[in-house]
Amino acid sequence: MPTIKHNKSTQQKRKMRVRTKLHGTAARPRVSVERTNKYIYIQAINDDAGLTLASASDAALRKSGKDAGTKTETAAIAASELAAALKKQKISTVVFDRGQYKYHGRVSKVAEILREKGIEV
Repeated sequence: MPTIKHNKSTQQKRKMRVRTKLHGTAARPRVSVERTNKYIYIQAINDDAGLTLASASDAALRKSGKDAGTKTETAAIAASELAAALKKQKISTVVFDRGQYKYHGRVSKVAEILREKGIEV
């Protein structure tokens, strides 16, 4: 009997390879980064409860008029807003989930800004 071959893209494989090693809790949530060609979305997720504790995106920033110019600069502003939201909830350590993306450019800038704002990544 022939076997069924389930094809997964290299992005899906890379995402699952990274994601299986990470788990967020209430005390140390997982910060997930989703990057599109135009925007970046950042979430702090408690995987135990399946809840999003805080989120930020540069899509909301651009619509409100806080556009800083380049995509990296607006990602930095979104990361600082996420850091402020985490500080408000008294969360000081997170697990960084880069997803399928290289730790480069906007993704690395998000982690750098979180560290600068006092969040241990």
